[in-house]
Amino acid sequence: MTVILRSATKDDEKKIKALIHQVGINPMNLGWERFIVAEDDGEFVGCGQIKPHNDGALELASLAVVSERQGTGIGALLVRALIERAPGELYLMCMSELASYYRRFGFEEVGIEAMPRSLKIVHRAARVFSKLTGHESISIMRRAG
Repeated sequence: MTVILRSATKDDEKKIKALIHQVGINPMNLGWERFIVAEDDGEFVGCGQIKPHNDGALELASLAVVSERQGTGIGALLVRALIERAPGELYLMCMSELASYYRRFGFEEVGIEAMPRSLKIVHRAARVFSKLTGHESISIMRRAG
């Protein structure tokens, strides 16, 4: 595996959106300019971004790896690179069963009282969505800088 990470370009925009749709994660705010792309021998295999919120909070978001390459370490490479881009306090939202994956990168679950306003709003909306659809519960996690 010779995976390289690079900043996304305009040419990656359709691939990013397609992958986010394929893996079923939040399709909002997918500005390609904020993304890192993972490639293996020139083939697009994953992506992720640091998403800024109006209140100054930064979120590690839109982390996705093509299904046939999941479990090969590409996600971990992307997480580490995104953390390097935002070395201060960083948040993420994930399905609760994935929280243990992110703990190994220094993220810890936070209660609603410790969330910035922008993520409280997202968390409440996600909880309503989870109840309506019967999907898994959502965790908000924080990594101290």
